[in-house]
Amino acid sequence: MSVATIPPEFAWIIPVVVPFIIGLLVGLIIKRALTLVLALLILIIILVATGYVSLTFQDLFDKAMEFLPRIIELGGSLQNVLPYSSATFLIGLLLGLWKG
Repeated sequence: MSVATIPPEFAWIIPVVVPFIIGLLVGLIIKRALTLVLALLILIIILVATGYVSLTFQDLFDKAMEFLPRIIELGGSLQNVLPYSSATFLIGLLLGLWKG
């Protein structure tokens, strides 16, 4: 059984295109996540303003201290996985955030 190889004249495309595609996907995910967080924040503000939900600063602080360490840990692990120093990744990320 022979393994298919990429011809050398096309092999240079792979390290350029893959980080670009990853950047596009990450940009799209970040943009959608920020849109969702903004919508949830607006909903919570409306619910608090109308009296359906009562929140105190201490409640918000406790929840933040519960979730922030997890978010920081996840961000640290993503730092080792994503090719954030690649120019094509950054271009893809910016395009994903802008057009996503």
